[in-house]
Amino acid sequence: MNDAVDPQSVPGTSAPSGFKARARHVLQHLDAVLPNVDALYADLHEHPELSGHEARTAAEVAWRLEAEGYEVSRNVGGHGVVGLLRNGDGPTVLLRGDMDALPVEEKTGLPYASRVRTKEGEPVMHACGHDVHTACLVGTAAVLARSRDAWRGTLMVVGQPSEETLTGAKAMLDAGLYARFGTPDAVLGQHTSPLPVGMFMHREGVAMMGSAHVRLRLFGRGAHGAQPQLSVDPVVLGASVVMRLQTIVSRALSPLEPAVVTVGQFQAGTRANVIPDEAVLELTVRTEDDAVQARVLAAIERIAKGEAAAAGAPKPPQVEVLNRGPVTRNDPALVGRVRDAHAEWFGHAALVPGVLGTASEDFALFAQGPEHPVPIAYWFMGVTPPKAWEAARGATLLEKVANVPGPHSGHYAPDRAGSLRTGCESLTVAALACLQGGSAPMDH
Repeated sequence: MNDAVDPQSVPGTSAPSGFKARARHVLQHLDAVLPNVDALYADLHEHPELSGHEARTAAEVAWRLEAEGYEVSRNVGGHGVVGLLRNGDGPTVLLRGDMDALPVEEKTGLPYASRVRTKEGEPVMHACGHDVHTACLVGTAAVLARSRDAWRGTLMVVGQPSEETLTGAKAMLDAGLYARFGTPDAVLGQHTSPLPVGMFMHREGVAMMGSAHVRLRLFGRGAHGAQPQLSVDPVVLGASVVMRLQTIVSRALSPLEPAVVTVGQFQAGTRANVIPDEAVLELTVRTEDDAVQARVLAAIERIAKGEAAAAGAPKPPQVEVLNRGPVTRNDPALVGRVRDAHAEWFGHAALVPGVLGTASEDFALFAQGPEHPVPIAYWFMGVTPPKAWEAARGATLLEKVANVPGPHSGHYAPDRAGSLRTGCESLTVAALACLQGGSAPMDH
């Protein structure tokens, strides 16, 4: 690994000498870039695309990177975009932004709100802030391209599809991301959060839980709703399974083992007076440890089979793990370097202590280099508008966070100007902390 990101080369993890002057030299270009970043953000927000359908978004990213001098490759693992900017000897730093949206109906009332629906009538919205991520990725790429005298190395800018389905990072890696473009020395990513705009949170080690998406198909025997005695009712069976699943975290695990089990879908029947033949449940499991996840999955199967047997089901349930997302585990030295760079640029008051995130990501897969693990750093940036934050109930930071719209809500509306500026600054500053210094004279 290049010594620019080797913790042995720098005392502690503090920002290098003259770092703020170098960041100021690079970010002098931000005011010129922001109008384009803002226009891209509004366009993406108004025209979101679901996982696997990000063709328009990818095209917008690709031509903008080309306009700044990047070598651009399209359709890497689906609609993935890779832009390379080689600028002399130095480390390769991968900057990642995810591009996909969610099947959520927008309720923000914004003038640029999404009205997009799929052919099947499903609403689509950037309810997780990926439009912010993508716009800031493009903005960061632009300011770094316009200040090549201030850094040395190679930038690998990655627009990733299909994060929400936890399939996009793997698809890009399977398509030869590192084999074709080189294994990076550091991978950087950020995510919007309901913290106040301009605040940041970093966490060493496990930053977000790993996840598993499980489908349970429960079999019964249908009958007329007026003659339930002739049935094995899969709705009642499913209800029993849902209730028993809630005991896994409270009774099968230690209180010291964080986990979340959530049933998000329960589908059964077509008419009020018809008892159906089967019910389908879909649920997610979140844990910070792979061994705990294995125990939770075993408990889910045990409960489903046990309840089916108790109900006299005609056959055992089908238990299928549809996909898994890894634990996001930050490299301590790299995330420490990013945190210190952010403290240098934004001030220590802009940083809040890191807490474990119970959501999941596929960002962690970028740590799987072909020959050795790649250091990754993933942090959270606040996007809640000042007025919304001031109006939120609560006396503490966590209480107020719980009372403002967050990711996956139809009301999620990041502060437009503040989020885009601080998002570009945070990703740029983090990149500079990993790249080698350039030849430009700096006013210290």
